[in-house]
Amino acid sequence: MSSRAELDALARDLADEQASLDGLVAAIDDAAWRLDTPAAGWTVLDQIGHLAYFDAAAAVAILDPEAFNRSLEAVATVAVTGGLDEFTLGPWRALAPSAVLAGWRANRASLAVAATALEPDRRVPWYGPAMSAASFLTARLMETWAHGTDVADALGTHLEATDRLVHVARLGFITRGWSYAVRGETAPEGRVRVELTGPSGATWTWGDAPAEDVVRGPAEDFCLVVTQRRHLEDTALVTGELGRHWLVRAQAFAGGATTGPNPKERP
Repeated sequence: MSSRAELDALARDLADEQASLDGLVAAIDDAAWRLDTPAAGWTVLDQIGHLAYFDAAAAVAILDPEAFNRSLEAVATVAVTGGLDEFTLGPWRALAPSAVLAGWRANRASLAVAATALEPDRRVPWYGPAMSAASFLTARLMETWAHGTDVADALGTHLEATDRLVHVARLGFITRGWSYAVRGETAPEGRVRVELTGPSGATWTWGDAPAEDVVRGPAEDFCLVVTQRRHLEDTALVTGELGRHWLVRAQAFAGGATTGPNPKERP
């Protein structure tokens, strides 16, 4: 279980990651807001609108779990009919880019305030199993960085990599089993250790040593793979058969099973 101090540090990292993405879009013109991103059918505006919607939902999940659980019925209904994007993004798509940016800023500020009410032993409802307080904030940071990567790709730039990626990398490691379960598969026998180099040069490791296989390389590359923003073959990661079997399926986020880009499909 995380301590209060650890939760506060995680909340600060989330706010810093949001500010980093904010800095990427704050000065772009309306034409850039309408650029297509690698996510099919989504523009830069859609990416920020998505974050705005779910940051607001996250604040409700923390402060009023009963209200959040009631909202799940509407989300489940539109998900079945294929209208989830219109449900979550429709109102944002009707706004000017400046209003979308202002709305995201307001919603993430509400989430930051709500995060101060989280207790370390608290479990928060979400779109799937309830999550620990630390995992919940980590998931918001992961979403911010992953969608920020989509925005950066659309704008032809690079979202600055920082040691905040340690949270995304840890989530990527612990979701190995989920990456198989969401596909109705069972992970092969054997342990996979992860040994990464963070943007600052720090070494991050997870998993037992010795293990049947090891994934080694830049932490940013690992995060890009587990969030399905790059194909394994387009990174500097080195691993064996067991690690590759996992990483071509890796999915660090909730929802149904999805596949990432093909080799050479993204920058």
